[in-house]
Amino acid sequence: MADTYHRNFFIAGPAGRLEALLWTVPVADPSLAAVVCHPHPLFGGTMHNKVVYQAAKALHLRAIPVLRFNFRGAGQSEGEHDRGIGEQDDVRAALDYLALEFPRTPILLAGFSFGSVVGLRVGCADQRVADLIGLGIPVDRSDLTYLRDCAKPKLLIQGGSDQFGSRANVEALYTTLPEPKRLVIVEGAEHFFAGQLEKVRSAIDAWLDGRYPRKPAAPGNS
Repeated sequence: MADTYHRNFFIAGPAGRLEALLWTVPVADPSLAAVVCHPHPLFGGTMHNKVVYQAAKALHLRAIPVLRFNFRGAGQSEGEHDRGIGEQDDVRAALDYLALEFPRTPILLAGFSFGSVVGLRVGCADQRVADLIGLGIPVDRSDLTYLRDCAKPKLLIQGGSDQFGSRANVEALYTTLPEPKRLVIVEGAEHFFAGQLEKVRSAIDAWLDGRYPRKPAAPGNS
């Protein structure tokens, strides 16, 4: 969007400052605000990861303000990696910031890979979070059974050839999850959805079209 305001700044986190990037939009009352959590920092994951960026872009193009941040020890964020434990507090700090910036606006929390394991756990428990998106959930190596107790609307997008979350294991978990829910398998895609990111964006769009239909443009606006 031409009028978008990009703000690079730091959030006060429990282990020090967290590097963050907020995309806002020229909408006085957005239907949602969003946080997108990045993949494993010990394997090069940051808020600039391509999957995270494209998910944020899909949300942003719907006039949703989007916050990305680096977990402790990643990028310019202070602190040290804490095996997904302290990182949950980093997510809470991001939610605190977004809730203050957009009071009374429901929050969508999305996470890719490690960011989904950490982020969705926090999002399920936090009353400010209304919707959840898990991208490339690494069910082969991580415990996501907490989702079985999460009745919030959730979208899971998985590569059909994801090397960290097999189709069989994702589908087995999905059958145990309460509604509302949707699972989208991107055929032929591996963990990072290389060459298939447009399908990820389309899946997010289609799901949100049902949850939050776009408002028609006012007469005379393009």
